[in-house]
Amino acid sequence: MQLSPAGRFAPSPTSDLHLGNLRTALVAWLMARSTGRRFLVRIEDLDADRVAAASGVADRQLRDLAALGLDWDGEVVRQSDRIDLYADALAHLPTYECFCTRREIAESASAPHDDGYRPYGGTCRGLSDAEAADRRRGRPPALRIGAAGASSTVTDLWNGPVTGLVDDFVVRRNDGAYAYNLAVVVDDLAQGVDQVVRGDDLLSSSPRQAWLIGRLGGGAPQYAHVPLVLNQTGRRLAKRDGAVTLADLADAGIGADGVRSLLGHSLGLNQPAEPISADELLARWDPARLPREPWLYG
Repeated sequence: MQLSPAGRFAPSPTSDLHLGNLRTALVAWLMARSTGRRFLVRIEDLDADRVAAASGVADRQLRDLAALGLDWDGEVVRQSDRIDLYADALAHLPTYECFCTRREIAESASAPHDDGYRPYGGTCRGLSDAEAADRRRGRPPALRIGAAGASSTVTDLWNGPVTGLVDDFVVRRNDGAYAYNLAVVVDDLAQGVDQVVRGDDLLSSSPRQAWLIGRLGGGAPQYAHVPLVLNQTGRRLAKRDGAVTLADLADAGIGADGVRSLLGHSLGLNQPAEPISADELLARWDPARLPREPWLYG
């Protein structure tokens, strides 16, 4: 059965959503609803240790989205329930074992991308069977995709064409957990996601993921990367900046309605402190009016 087109918001349940996350969720919802797509919510909970240390966060994230008036279609999907899908996809990809530590990769790699990602230099690509067996006794291997020096170009709605080399990125970590770059692609294909709206700190990963989508038989989605929310010092907004979550802002006297108005104003959709519903924001939404600069908050 062919799925109807969809957009999505896919948080990791390791901390409560802050204004930057909520702003991206709002834009993702506006983009999906304004184009007649389904809007899906997916919980990306493959990092078991971090998720276990943040018990209850996923439920609070869903409550926060609902409090802002953002609805979604169908059941919320959790990646931890979809391990078989990732294993099946991995079986159809060219991979090799990698025994490098993070330090070794950092020392051998070129400068990191904007998202902090360091392209892999291929140290373990040519290991013989004997060399791999010897290293396997020292530490369990990660699995890397064999990209053979590929290059990929995507066209982002707000950033235009973006071209990147596809390095041999990790698809399964050495602790057995499936990597983000594999899981997100498999899930988007399985759920019919053809519109990906997220923060522009992930823009540089898009060519890599689009290339993998093609290897798995799909077509690249429409990418739309939203400028980040920064604090007054120009750093990415985080919980250390004080009242930036819905609960913290409520304690400071700003309820969900006020936060929705604040976010809408940051997108150029309403006046400061103007009461406005999610549906009213949708009626005013125009992707061409999205501010191209980061939003400074605080």
